[in-house]
Amino acid sequence: MASGDFCSPGEGMEILQQVCSKQLPPCNLSKEDLLQNPYFSKLLLNLSQHVDESGLSLTLAKEQAQAWKEVRLHKTTWLRSEILHRVIQELLVDYYVKMQDTNVTSEDKKFHETLEQRLLVTELMRLLGPSQEREIPPLLGMEKADLLELMPLSEDFVWMRARLQQEVEEQLKKKCFTLLCYYDPNSDADSETVKAAKVWKLAEVLVGEQQQCQDAKSQQKEQMLLLEKKSATYSQVLLRCLTLLQRLLQEHRLKTQSELDRINAQYLEVKCSAMILKLRMEELKILSDTYTVEKVEVHRLIRDRLEGAIHLQEQDMEKSRQVLNSYEVLGEEFDRLVKEYTVLKQATENKRWALLEFNKAYR
Repeated sequence: MASGDFCSPGEGMEILQQVCSKQLPPCNLSKEDLLQNPYFSKLLLNLSQHVDESGLSLTLAKEQAQAWKEVRLHKTTWLRSEILHRVIQELLVDYYVKMQDTNVTSEDKKFHETLEQRLLVTELMRLLGPSQEREIPPLLGMEKADLLELMPLSEDFVWMRARLQQEVEEQLKKKCFTLLCYYDPNSDADSETVKAAKVWKLAEVLVGEQQQCQDAKSQQKEQMLLLEKKSATYSQVLLRCLTLLQRLLQEHRLKTQSELDRINAQYLEVKCSAMILKLRMEELKILSDTYTVEKVEVHRLIRDRLEGAIHLQEQDMEKSRQVLNSYEVLGEEFDRLVKEYTVLKQATENKRWALLEFNKAYR
């Protein structure tokens, strides 16, 4: 492929905005992706010429449009018959409700009975289905010929059909007026002529509003695609930012961590010293508040006397220790003399006590 077939940056952005957002599923492609993959950009551009906005090929889109046209035609036909059937059923229900409340005329009774009979026979014939190529036996063994015997008289049917048209038109007119009043409550006070004119234009108004809703949905879809694109771009940018933050943490914060720890240690040391000085200051303040100059002088005198007494006691203890040391030189002989002295002293005290008791008794 020649180099001239490559997409320029402007063409790449155009592909990203037109092809990816409208004709193809969201690719979440950035400008860098398109510039790095020029062949893929050309493929997207060529592919967009063979598909429509929904992603279908042009042939399939044409066939789908034709199929939808036929579906709408069949749907319209079915809706017409379904509406007519429901209106007839409502006529019968209203008749039986009215018959319970008021008396009805013979013409009304004949009309509704003929209508009900014709409706029931027609529904039964539809349930029986075609008589050809039937593999299962008919319902209750009945044939269409049996049901045709239950049809009302032709004269009654012709008369009923002529009146049915008027009744259906009247019922449909009521429904249209009800729909109009629901859509525009202010129309409830208008005359029937004004209501009929508004009903005639109501379909166009509803179609216009439906088209506005479809346009709004299309715009919402485009906005959602744009939002998805921006969300993808935002996620990519966010990932790049996280990568940069991680690199900054690894390259800068870890390098300065030791210095930061040293500064924190110095700060804590200074703070601890300040706390100790503060405690010492508080202690001195408490002492200065508790002890006056006179009390301190008295305590100093007491301390001097106590220290002098302690010094004298220490001198006496030293003399006694020297005497004991001199006695210890005698050894076992000194111990024997101490024991004898103790025995003699004890005997003397006993005799002194006995003499004292003797003198008490003598007196």
